Amino acid sequence: MPEAESIPPGGLDRMVRAVARVKQRLVRAVRALEGAGVPYAVVGGHAVAYWVATVDKGAVRNTPDVNILVRRADSAAARAAMEAAGFVFGSTFGVDFFIDGPTGKPSEGVHLLYSGEPVKETDPVPTPDMSETTRGREFQVVTLEALVRMKLVSYRLKDQVHLQDMLRVGLIYAGWPAKYPQPLDERLRAILANPDG
Repeated sequence: MPEAESIPPGGLDRMVRAVARVKQRLVRAVRALEGAGVPYAVVGGHAVAYWVATVDKGAVRNTPDVNILVRRADSAAARAAMEAAGFVFGSTFGVDFFIDGPTGKPSEGVHLLYSGEPVKETDPVPTPDMSETTRGREFQVVTLEALVRMKLVSYRLKDQVHLQDMLRVGLIYAGWPAKYPQPLDERLRAILANPDG
């Protein structure tokens, strides 16, 4: 019988703490925005996790950062709310984000996307409007149809994996490509044709 690989001392504890810190960061961020009355929606990996968990909690993936959609007009109010909660604002290459305190890392931060605007100039469609959100149990989240559209626009490897996750639990299926313009419909057909990558 092969010997099981051992986890380095403290490795499991570090992993559990890292996951818990991301969850705490998400909760602090949304509470800060809600407390200040700033409209927002959780997008990205945490939105995928929210929707996947509505079907199968065991299929949820962890994600290291937090992505939040706000209106550009609310950016100053969002910044004030986040800074009051201990986050530190930063911006690089046109991306606005908040790190968790002065020693935080951008890779573990809270990234802002602006509703109704393309993330990149080459994006075929802009980010969702704030009307394309719904209230989850713990936070406001982008709708499933809008989330899938965002993942099809970005279409990086991790976005493709997220789409495969949503496909595997039955959130998206054969009729969905018709919801989107080209080239997004073609990208979704490719995912549907190869659900396991």
